[in-house]
Amino acid sequence: MRLALGGFLHESHSFAPRPTRYDDFLHPGGFPPLSDGGALFDAVRTTSVPIAGALAVAQAAGAECVPLAWGFASPAGPVQDEAFERIAALIGARLSEALDKGPIDGIYLDLHGAAVAVSFPDAEGELLRRVRAIAGDVPLTISLDPHCNLTRAMVDRVDALVPFRTYPHVDMREAGAQAMRLLLARIERGRPWARAFRQSDYWIPLTSQCTLVAPMAPVMEARSALAAKPGVAELAFCFGFPYADFADCGTALAAYAETQAEADAAAEALLAELVAREPSFASEVLPAAEAVRQAIGIARTATKPVVIADTQDNPGGGGHGDTTGLLAELIRQNAEGAVLVLINDAESAQACHKAGIGASLKLDLGGKSDGVPLKVDAVVERLGDGRFTFTGPMGKGNPANLGPCALIRVAPGVRVMVVSRKTQALDQAIPRHLGIEPSECRILALKSSVHFRADFQPIAERVLVAAAPGPVAADSSVFPFRHLRQGLRLRPMANAPFASAGS
Repeated sequence: MRLALGGFLHESHSFAPRPTRYDDFLHPGGFPPLSDGGALFDAVRTTSVPIAGALAVAQAAGAECVPLAWGFASPAGPVQDEAFERIAALIGARLSEALDKGPIDGIYLDLHGAAVAVSFPDAEGELLRRVRAIAGDVPLTISLDPHCNLTRAMVDRVDALVPFRTYPHVDMREAGAQAMRLLLARIERGRPWARAFRQSDYWIPLTSQCTLVAPMAPVMEARSALAAKPGVAELAFCFGFPYADFADCGTALAAYAETQAEADAAAEALLAELVAREPSFASEVLPAAEAVRQAIGIARTATKPVVIADTQDNPGGGGHGDTTGLLAELIRQNAEGAVLVLINDAESAQACHKAGIGASLKLDLGGKSDGVPLKVDAVVERLGDGRFTFTGPMGKGNPANLGPCALIRVAPGVRVMVVSRKTQALDQAIPRHLGIEPSECRILALKSSVHFRADFQPIAERVLVAAAPGPVAADSSVFPFRHLRQGLRLRPMANAPFASAGS
């Protein structure tokens, strides 16, 4: 049995300050770089990415595994056409070469599901169209990030799709493994499953999507129960990434089952759960000043760190990781013992390396994406090359390459980790790279929305979510959307549905 494996992963924010270029796939912050052919499996095998789980299952089944191409870039603005066309062409070329050498029994693709290319708003749907054009009706399954903006084209062009069940995403390898198990089952059964596709009519904010707690945890429990019903092969629930300006942006689900009646029943039951629980998904975050004030108060008597999530500059949602609103507030309130992880600013990091440990220098820190840097008097405490391996539940085994890094003191009680490449503050290995032991900090400010919880929540006294300036707005309805479908509500319990400017 010959199986082809590849992937393309990007989460695209239509209003993010930076587009996504081909080079971003060559130099991702905390994931393997774009790889193809013989180098692919070696690049991913020991990492936490879904294709690693799929590869392990396929090889355990005795399959001959044929590498296509696989690439990841950190969330940012839409993928430029050059990048999409080059990576799609690479996947297609490797697939064509594999078919020239003999029949392919099945294809697995590791996709994100929320990619927007400049010329193809449903980038994954377009990629799948091209794969189908080359391979025909060969059995095909995919894994997805649950922040996928699931489309009918994606559902119709695959034999099954498997989103992660967790946010923070600690089951990426397992999702890839399950997609591969379904591919093997599809090959053995010799025919496709029936399928059903449903879309919710309201968006779920990122801050309400964490599967560790309510309101999302009970929905995932209901999903598991429905997926266990007779005849259901997969019940895929995609939370949506509500920052992509195209018609299919939002929460959706797909059911694959033995019969159409079973697929429809599972899909309708899960959609009913979302309808019933809509009020619980409305969320609020603290203004930055209030979050810092509360953190200082809690830290006076706490025995563990107080964590502040800088959600609106989350690099994992399209932020550049360089806005300084929360940092300015930490300095203004003299947040004793605070460490901000991180500011993405290659120029400042380079200046610190040039100055050396112990040096004092003036920096226009951050603000490269929004034009609002913060003038600071910095003292360089530590330097690093940005190369280490993630150790936390989400990224364990993933290689980090953040470029030149520096730990600087910018106020008597406030320190900042400065890096040269964007990454989300989701792993304790990031501050440890510069000698910061997270459990010993009084206040930890993290550029993240939810993923940090996997590694940092267990050591936290309290977690506060702050709204400081940044493009990943907690209320995504503030953006000037133009291409969404009519009638979609951009917040839970919102009275006014979306209407295009021309209606």
